[in-house]
Amino acid sequence: MAAAAAGGLIGRLVSTLESYRGRDRVIRTLCYGCQLTGGALARRDPAKAPVGRGLLALAAQLSHCRTVLRLFDDLAMLTYSCQYGLGAKENDFTVRWLSILNNLADQLYYPCEHIAWAADAEIIYANPQKWWTLSTAFWGASLLLGIARSLRILAQLERKLQTQSSSSSGRTSPKELKAQAKAEVLAILSNMADLANAIHWLPPGVLWAGKLPQWLVGLMGTVSSLIGLYQTYINNNTGAV
Repeated sequence: MAAAAAGGLIGRLVSTLESYRGRDRVIRTLCYGCQLTGGALARRDPAKAPVGRGLLALAAQLSHCRTVLRLFDDLAMLTYSCQYGLGAKENDFTVRWLSILNNLADQLYYPCEHIAWAADAEIIYANPQKWWTLSTAFWGASLLLGIARSLRILAQLERKLQTQSSSSSGRTSPKELKAQAKAEVLAILSNMADLANAIHWLPPGVLWAGKLPQWLVGLMGTVSSLIGLYQTYINNNTGAV
């Protein structure tokens, strides 16, 4: 029975790794996990500092791997943005425009990061720090917009639940509404953890920019990544896109 469970777990892991998005989330989790562990070891135990530095170096390489893979994300993002368009299918005006601005911030993030990467690699002549800062700012803006959108959707779901509690009719069951609310809460937690890191990577003087220790950056990223893996698992099991 244990062998069957292990086989099922390995099968799900292989299935996740076979998709680009799933593989990216696994790499992301490993990256931040290494940063969390490496930062803690290098900080607390001098005897384990070499191991900690090794894990931090591995985290840096995994992060670089993800940056290179994102060179191919522009077209997918553009396709998604075009399909969403002006959000004609959205019933709520606020959700619609938060989503449009979110898509715009995501779309602008990619070329800025590509230019920063190319400048770092000396493929082009540009100031890499300027472009890294700009890409991080767009990422932060996207996270803030995502949090605002999820909060708006949560408020709508709460009103629907209250309405259905006093009425037996309703196209969506309370169970489905609660599942949607749970997904939005997880999205908020994930975005808030990432936002903490995004601010850390902005230029000094912006809130806590540059002040978070390595292990805390790793912890925030690990929390966000584990939520992403959980969401992937739930979506795969329910058939959601």
